[in-house]
Amino acid sequence: MTSPAETPIDAVPAGTVDTAPGTVVTAEGTVLALRREDRLEIYDTGTFLGGGAPLSAVDVPATAPAAPLGGGAVIAEADRIRSVGADGGIRWELPHPPWLGRSGPAKAPGAPAVSPDGTLVGVLVPAPDGGTECGEPLPDGLPRLCQGRDVLLLVDAADGRIRAARPLNSRASVVTQRWHPGGRLLGVSCWTAWYSWSTWWVAPRRDGLHLRGGTRMREVVGFVPGTERPLTLRRAERLAPDDDRDELAVHDIAADEPVVRYDLAELTGREPDSPPDDSADGADGGHRESDAVFEDVCTLNAGQLLVTARQQVPGRRPAARHWLCSAATLRPLGTLRYPEPPGPATALGDGTWLTEGPRGFCRWSLPGR
Repeated sequence: MTSPAETPIDAVPAGTVDTAPGTVVTAEGTVLALRREDRLEIYDTGTFLGGGAPLSAVDVPATAPAAPLGGGAVIAEADRIRSVGADGGIRWELPHPPWLGRSGPAKAPGAPAVSPDGTLVGVLVPAPDGGTECGEPLPDGLPRLCQGRDVLLLVDAADGRIRAARPLNSRASVVTQRWHPGGRLLGVSCWTAWYSWSTWWVAPRRDGLHLRGGTRMREVVGFVPGTERPLTLRRAERLAPDDDRDELAVHDIAADEPVVRYDLAELTGREPDSPPDDSADGADGGHRESDAVFEDVCTLNAGQLLVTARQQVPGRRPAARHWLCSAATLRPLGTLRYPEPPGPATALGDGTWLTEGPRGFCRWSLPGR
């Protein structure tokens, strides 16, 4: 009997965009941002889908994460955050202690997060080593840091003024930030070496940044549509004896444990809580079980999610797989079937999504739309 995860759902072609290689940074509302190696292009989404020219293009250092802001961009570099306009001019600049790599300065661990209304920017900055106590702000406006922890800043998007700051218990080499569509919450996930993910739900208020709760070993990937419940993705990192599963979860911001969770092993055919088959041959004398690396989750509409992974089958090239899942139960509705192998996916907010390929982008919809 075919499991729901294997039920085929044909992705319906809805158009193509022939363009030079690039990565969609964000596609929210009517704005789509496309990242080239050293440039961020800002498009009206409809114009992009029609193959038109960008509204603006901003030069960005190749190693610097960036996000669109008011026709320009806000850029995270090794030792500063800066906002530039569509003309390339600097709007404001916020210096901070440098991020350090194994052999010197390193790039920032992730892009700034611009609030849905475009008025605030969430950024993570490193603490100088040796900080031992919290007290009055430093002369440059940065807060005094506790025990060398990273600090989450909430910055005014117009002038770069620090509106609020909160030390976090992390020394991040990767950071992910996701705003609630209403701007009431900011999900922040920091990956620290040998410690995995630490994630917090942060509420911006007039008197500062308030931690409403959080979780460990899971990365925030968004919010369940129509709710304030964060959505997280856990990936097996094998850092501990029980760290051998991939899991999608929904959280109540006031609860410690997820309120809904789904073991993603079911999507790849492995029974939940059973270890991968690492033998040369499977139990049936055939292939060794395929190994999936879950990459992302995006919201297609109010009731459906798109879960994406790279799956390695012995003897074959790695292939992308996409599953359609229920936003309420997280359980699979089926696996998406494409005319050709798909690439990474980006939801456009209208029930359609883009996949990246070597010749540009393809737009897709579900049957019956």
